[in-house]
Amino acid sequence: MLRVRDACLCGLLFWAHATAAPPNAAGAAENSRDAGSGSIDADSRRKLAGRFLHITDFHPDPFYKTYSSTESDAACHRRHGPAGLYGAETTGCDSPFALVNQTFKWIEDNLKDDIDFIIWTGDSARHDNDEDIPRTQKQVIEQNEYMVSKFAEVFGLSGQGHGPNSFEIPIVPTWGNNDIMPHNIFTPGPNRWTIKYLDIWRGFIPEAQRHQFQQGGWFSVEVIPGKLAVISLNTIYFFTSNSAVDGCAKKHEPGYEHMEWLRIQLQILRDRGMKAILIGHVPPARVDSKESWDETCWQKYALFGRQFRDVIVGSLYGHMNIDHFMLQDFEHIEKDTENGKMGAIKSRPSLANDINLLEDGEVTVASASDYLLNLREAWAQLPAPPAKSNKKSRSKNVDEGEDGDSVWAWLVSMFGKSSKDRKEERKKYLEKIGGRYAERYAVTHVAPSVVPNYFPTLRIIEYNITGLEHLNVASSPISLPMIDTPVEQLPITATDFDDDEDYLRDVETARKRKHKGRKDKKKQRKYKFKVPDGPSKSAPPGPAYSPQTLTWTRHVQYFANLTHINNDFLEPPPEIAETAASKSSINEDSASTIFGFAVSPDGKLENKKWNEGKHKKHQGKQPRPEPHPNEFVFEIEYDTKKDRGFADLTVRRWVEYARKIGSSASKSAQVEEEEVADMVGDEDFETDEDEDDELNATKGKKHKHKKGKKGKHHKKHKASREWFTFVKRAFVGTMDPHEIKQLFNAGLSSSEASEEAQEIMEL
Repeated sequence: MLRVRDACLCGLLFWAHATAAPPNAAGAAENSRDAGSGSIDADSRRKLAGRFLHITDFHPDPFYKTYSSTESDAACHRRHGPAGLYGAETTGCDSPFALVNQTFKWIEDNLKDDIDFIIWTGDSARHDNDEDIPRTQKQVIEQNEYMVSKFAEVFGLSGQGHGPNSFEIPIVPTWGNNDIMPHNIFTPGPNRWTIKYLDIWRGFIPEAQRHQFQQGGWFSVEVIPGKLAVISLNTIYFFTSNSAVDGCAKKHEPGYEHMEWLRIQLQILRDRGMKAILIGHVPPARVDSKESWDETCWQKYALFGRQFRDVIVGSLYGHMNIDHFMLQDFEHIEKDTENGKMGAIKSRPSLANDINLLEDGEVTVASASDYLLNLREAWAQLPAPPAKSNKKSRSKNVDEGEDGDSVWAWLVSMFGKSSKDRKEERKKYLEKIGGRYAERYAVTHVAPSVVPNYFPTLRIIEYNITGLEHLNVASSPISLPMIDTPVEQLPITATDFDDDEDYLRDVETARKRKHKGRKDKKKQRKYKFKVPDGPSKSAPPGPAYSPQTLTWTRHVQYFANLTHINNDFLEPPPEIAETAASKSSINEDSASTIFGFAVSPDGKLENKKWNEGKHKKHQGKQPRPEPHPNEFVFEIEYDTKKDRGFADLTVRRWVEYARKIGSSASKSAQVEEEEVADMVGDEDFETDEDEDDELNATKGKKHKHKKGKKGKHHKKHKASREWFTFVKRAFVGTMDPHEIKQLFNAGLSSSEASEEAQEIMEL
């Protein structure tokens, strides 16, 4: 009989033999591993870096031809023209594969080892913009498979393919409106697209989420296990351009099911003490008559944003190509929505001369410009903090006053308000914005695209990892625990996707059947839904509102200057360009163009879907016999750490920035010091000495420029410098200061605009 001691000894010997590596095993493993591969075990996996990558809207085009025409009937596919090797900036053309390849090469060389996860917000197939080469289902699939292969080249584990557990870090994709056919139209699932993408994205979707994804294309991933999840929304079900569905009110609609799933996911995260980032493709734009989501979906999204503001860290989207942010004002949530009742809500009617936000589901340059102006008008109505009250500033206001009324206003401000009154005004202001953390609002961030409608871009977002420094970067996608055992997943059936005409006909028939017989009843039925509880009264504000672990602290926005990189059209030195621009004046009777669009004397941009780009005059020519590009690099366009007032990216800072964008220059300056003092006075809005030095230096520079202009009168509604900076960044620096002034009436003189382009934005 085997004694216990002998059994233990045998067991130890067996374990040692099984775990010991052959003498050359380490060397063989090292030699078999590709350079830069992350094929490493958990013990040697690197720690969290506190930053992640957001990238969106690649639109790879296999038919792109260098030096082809950028005209609408050529689409960079034929004839001669200015289309560069790495893309045709400021045009409607899609991305050449050369641009996609170089983008991933740059990421591998510069970002790969310093990011914890990736947010990839859709549109990874070309547009259907060429009648001679219509899109097919196979093309859409192949282009998305190509994009997955590029992620695998840089972040894949060697020998693992694209399957589960095959990537070094979590990569979370989402649907774009061009990742399906026909574009914009996504029918209720399961459908052929959810089934096919379940296979294409098999390395990104956690096993426990596969059934949910097949049902409607939504899923979630724990990018920091037990701490932070990314929830991938299928925003095509909310999209106003998707005529195959009908909002989020009716219980049989996929939008309703999606919102119910979202509510449950957020509740699970709250119960587990976790936080969430929401991502999608089409953002919830809603200003005046311009809406990208069905109103019923926006109402629920805003309600859930308010109720789960202790859980949601932030929201990231793409689609619109312009770099900007938007606010969700919780006071716009309707009473019925708050009570858990919702019927079909009609979109607000647009005026006859309004420019629609979406043209066949896409945002044009003209609609983007009009949309930004609408945002500015809306933000001009945001609550403003009380004006600064020191005597020096009051005297300055009198010196710069336009009439005798300002003298009276000065006397009232000097002697009419006590310290107690000013404190009361500040208290009222904080009440209007939802307290010191501005909890009346939520913020949505929209990143510009890789496809060079302007310049190609990508964004790094840094976040607070206090207390998480010891955690390893996650690899395999991990999901939230399931509440109920899911119904058995449908098999992934083989579909040849050769039936384009039959499939499009079937979709159109289903779409018409959906809307057949729909009547506007006087009294519409209201559908009930569960309203989630808000944060506990004892719970502190969430990471989106108060600086803490997982709070976003910084955006670093990168861009690739294709005009310089393609090197096809020589640009004059900056000093010569500025001199020429300052000497030129806009003749109101002459034709002017921006990105190839005509601009009317009153600053209205020609409303066309296609843009030929700023090199339009070179159509029909071949710029060079062969391309001679410069080195492909992404440069930093801006860094929020260098922006005054952005010590972090909490909601209140964006609300204050939005108000300044909407304010006139005089109002912005009037409340600036009081507001900064108010925020710096809060323990959660501290700034460091470097920021104070930067503010003083910038103020000194501004006073220097203003010397000798005392008493100069300005228009009452002159646009603020923040507005100029906002527009400049929205179009990724492709508009020069004079074009911005012409199109957006930014209110800066030519010299001021040139100076502003060089200065650090001061909030």
